[in-house]
Amino acid sequence: MKKTTIIRYIAGAFLLCAVSAGCNKDFLEKKPLTEYEENDVWKDVGLVQAFVNDLYVQMRSGYLEVMLSSMTDESRFIHDYNTSRVVQGNASADDVGAINDFARWDLHYKAIRNCNMFLEKVAQVPFTDEAVRTRMTGEVHFMRAWYYHLLVKYYGGVPLITKTFSIKGDEQEILSVKRATFDECVKFIAAECDLATQQLPASYDAVASKGRVTKGAAMALKSRILLFAASDLFNDAKVPNDLMGYKSGLQKDRYKLAMDAAKAVMDLNTYSLYQPTANPVENYTRVFLDKDNPELIFIKQYDKALLGTSHDLYNGPNGYHNWGGNVPIENFVTGYQMKDGTAFSWSNVAQAKAPYENRDPRFYATILYDGAKWKPRPSDAAKTDPVGVIQTGKYEAANGRDSVWGLDTRNSTIENWNGTYSGYYLRKFMDKNLDAQFFRGDQSWVFIRYAEILLNYAEAAIGYGDEANGRIILNRVRERAGMPATTASGAALWAVLKYERRYELAYEEQRFFDARRWRDAETAFNENAKGIEVLGSMIAGHPFVYHVYSIQDRKFNKAKNYLLPIPANEIRKNSNLKQQEDYK
Repeated sequence: MKKTTIIRYIAGAFLLCAVSAGCNKDFLEKKPLTEYEENDVWKDVGLVQAFVNDLYVQMRSGYLEVMLSSMTDESRFIHDYNTSRVVQGNASADDVGAINDFARWDLHYKAIRNCNMFLEKVAQVPFTDEAVRTRMTGEVHFMRAWYYHLLVKYYGGVPLITKTFSIKGDEQEILSVKRATFDECVKFIAAECDLATQQLPASYDAVASKGRVTKGAAMALKSRILLFAASDLFNDAKVPNDLMGYKSGLQKDRYKLAMDAAKAVMDLNTYSLYQPTANPVENYTRVFLDKDNPELIFIKQYDKALLGTSHDLYNGPNGYHNWGGNVPIENFVTGYQMKDGTAFSWSNVAQAKAPYENRDPRFYATILYDGAKWKPRPSDAAKTDPVGVIQTGKYEAANGRDSVWGLDTRNSTIENWNGTYSGYYLRKFMDKNLDAQFFRGDQSWVFIRYAEILLNYAEAAIGYGDEANGRIILNRVRERAGMPATTASGAALWAVLKYERRYELAYEEQRFFDARRWRDAETAFNENAKGIEVLGSMIAGHPFVYHVYSIQDRKFNKAKNYLLPIPANEIRKNSNLKQQEDYK
């Protein structure tokens, strides 16, 4: 019997049978009480709503123990969990390493199947309010676009499956599907976003609905996928085939489509860059903490009463009894500009003496570094550090003879197994008022925000040849961050644009794709991960010395690592699924 599990009750059918005085002979012929039959779901509006809600549940948040940033030049995951296979370029069709938890071929197609099922059945649902039918249909078109956009970003062209298959009768069709071209996939996703835009509301009144997709979210997703498609990786004359990019057409025309899509979101006049104070560090910090702020377009909500998020526990310093998981690396930290917009360099003697002074304000809202004031220590460390200052160095003791390891190092007297390898910890997304050792947070994971849309527009405009308008919008993002406006043009303007995406959208699961679609990964991801050794002193006036060193070997294979291989087990089941050229 074909079933769709929507809601599970605590008491199971066999338990009921066991405690009953007498079990009828036809017990096993009755419907299980732990599940709903598929046909029953489409007769009940409440169950249909639960079915749609589950599509949101299946969306992977960025607040998992391993962050996508640790498979880029942003951070390193200290416990590995097979992330090294990815950053060392050793992924294979049989084992892609930790990136499999993000690319999720099987899980994304399961979600897509549920989208297809809903769209096939929604007409028969007995809604009393047609507006609800329309809204749910818009949500599901968005979800189908969402899951396909993830597959395309990891794999290029993938099979476009728009109907459900029965277990019996469709075996041959299931096992003979082919990958659609990259162009077909992009057009399909954009069309799904257009359908969702027509059916979704601009906003919701109920607080509980703030995490639901809106018209603006659908338009924003279209902006994202069209910019992705316009990028160099997919418009290179050397693209092997039409599964991995375009074999015809003009890149400039694709930039125009991306520019128009971003402009449409801007013209809604619904969203704005969040600036609640005059302090750029505070403003950037609060984008990810303040609920319902005008920069948020699409989020995943968390509730402390329902476990909440463990982001602070996973990534906080070990000197606070946290796990210090995804630690920023020096490759990323070095790139932060000075506050005046000039580059930082370890070769600059003055800058090297005080590397954490006068940097881009976003640095202070994103990185915890040696000497950064953070929050009160737990009780067992409060006497040692009553202020709460990050300690990732080794310090000359006050007696001038001995040396002392910082509380947040791998030689910490509090915990010595979760410490950073790089000399840094993540500050971004953190709630400094939360004791993450005992409590979970309720920060929303931001899937899409307005700053991305502005950067999408700026990049597309520059790529199209409209530098003037691209520069104006780019400067809005820089100025909100407390950085000076740029007057650059040509290659220099592209460099500023790339800088802004790298540091404005840091740790938001953008860098993995940006470096690839720009074809920068073969350089940026081919460098070993670096950390900082801090040799300090507890004696006032004594200098600190900083030494950059390698903490992890890394390699990027430009022939293979730009797109993931189609999973080998899928190729074995279906010989019509064409493998990526360099994985054959």
